[in-house]
Amino acid sequence: MSDNLRPEISSEWQTHAEKTGYRETPRYHETIKYAKRLAEASPLIKFVTFGKSGEGRELPLLIAARDDAFTPDAARSAGKAVVLIQACIHSGEPDGKDAGLALLRDIAITKIHPNLLNRVVVLFIPIYNVDGHERVSPYNRINQKGPDEMGWRATTTNQNLNRDYMKVDTPETRSWLGLWNEWDPDLFIDCHVTDGADYGSIITYHFEHHEGVAPSVLAWTRKVIDGKVAPATEKAGHVISWYLEFIDNRDLQKGCRDFNGSPRFSTGYVPLRNRPAVLIETHMLKDYRPRVLGTYEFLRLTLEEVNRDPEELLRVAREADDQTVQSGSRYDINHQFPLRYQLSDRSRPFKVKALESRVEMSDISSSDRVIYGTKPIDITVPMYDDFHVTRAVAPPLYYVVPRQWSEVIQRLRDHGLRFAKTLEPHELDVESYQFTEVKWASAPFEGRFLSTFKVEKIRERRNFPAGSVVVPMDQPRAKVAISLLEPEAPDSLVVWGFFSAIFEEKEYAEHYILESLAREMIKKDPQLQAEFQSTLASDPQFSASPNERLRFFYKRSNYWDPYLGVYPIGRVIEPLTKDVELEK
Repeated sequence: MSDNLRPEISSEWQTHAEKTGYRETPRYHETIKYAKRLAEASPLIKFVTFGKSGEGRELPLLIAARDDAFTPDAARSAGKAVVLIQACIHSGEPDGKDAGLALLRDIAITKIHPNLLNRVVVLFIPIYNVDGHERVSPYNRINQKGPDEMGWRATTTNQNLNRDYMKVDTPETRSWLGLWNEWDPDLFIDCHVTDGADYGSIITYHFEHHEGVAPSVLAWTRKVIDGKVAPATEKAGHVISWYLEFIDNRDLQKGCRDFNGSPRFSTGYVPLRNRPAVLIETHMLKDYRPRVLGTYEFLRLTLEEVNRDPEELLRVAREADDQTVQSGSRYDINHQFPLRYQLSDRSRPFKVKALESRVEMSDISSSDRVIYGTKPIDITVPMYDDFHVTRAVAPPLYYVVPRQWSEVIQRLRDHGLRFAKTLEPHELDVESYQFTEVKWASAPFEGRFLSTFKVEKIRERRNFPAGSVVVPMDQPRAKVAISLLEPEAPDSLVVWGFFSAIFEEKEYAEHYILESLAREMIKKDPQLQAEFQSTLASDPQFSASPNERLRFFYKRSNYWDPYLGVYPIGRVIEPLTKDVELEK
């Protein structure tokens, strides 16, 4: 809502941002105080907390509802759609916090928008990264214009919560997943501020649109967000665009590359739960006032659209869940679940509201320097947004996780996955993977050293101890399990280092022992001698390494560890026999 359309708000109910002319955003305690005042003043709002941060701060949640629908059961019984709006996952990006507080006030107190709760329950997290929020400085966001001071991007353990949705290394993420598992919202909106080039749009938005998104969910998002909310936001006076990630910020004519937010991101994770997820990114170089007002309007218009037809939103979620359960009830080698994607070289013309700019050689950096002006210009550039699948897998009927991998089992529990435990030890026919060419990053990312590797599928009969976890795929959250337990998924627990110990060689052989062993093996197996000679001739590096020449024989001997680099998780593709007893 533009300023000239906003009615006068009494000073009693002005937000801190409004009182300061949008120069400031409130601190944690001021935000909590205002949120509690809203709850105390209106029966439509309840203030609760849903967990604690690393430093022990409460994680705040405002629930806005009519008809006393303040619980998941009450909301479902009333046929209401549940919309979760999140702000300050990056606490230096507070636009959503100040917009959301004003919107809830205008629903419940000033009654400017009294009908937005008629058929919707709103869950609003005003500050998610509460610890980072209190690391306040005017210097936290060099790329951002306003407010005067703001919080920090990461937590005080330097974790970016918007990279933690799969690995769950923080108490905040564990609490967030608990909230999601309890409410199972129908729509998620995450509020951010961009980095990147300068251009004319105030609001940008994004949602995942690859093959991994349930067709019903994607169709709803395109219809409602693309087709209705975005145009209405523009009509209300806020220049809006699809999220812009330019190939070269110094030459916008090269075009934009769309991005696939893997499940480590909020809006990449939520589609695994078969729900629409929308990313709002206000433009960092615009003043704080229009950024907050634009976010307010996008949120308001989204709630209006959901109120018009909540049944359709509920239907697409049910349809996606039912399809996931149905797919997981049978093993089909031809049913391939996509794991990784890549942009094709196909593009489409895309109009950008740009700003006049010029490029000159910099005497500081000794490279091209872009200088943006203020004159608006419209340009048409190629938009590369066509994703194709590069890795896919036929999901099994079950995954089996040996009980000793307790940290992995805890992550399955955090994500709300349904599983049972074996009551006795069992020998099962499973598929699994042998890892090859395993490498680790040279520097940490989000506190972990990510790995890359190749896999070869293996089949074997394997023993699993009593208490091992059996995860069935005929459940609505199966896509989460697949994305955690299939090693080649971009945010699998293997990639994040939960299984790094399986790559460690624990026994070794002295060279003088291997010298004797090699001669014995060659004597018994002439074909091995031919293979050794062939490898010497074809691989100069191998030929020049005494260590590798001896390991050639060690790896082919009975002394080699058969479990080294073998994935401990089993994939079961046949129905479990009745003698596999599971806990009730």
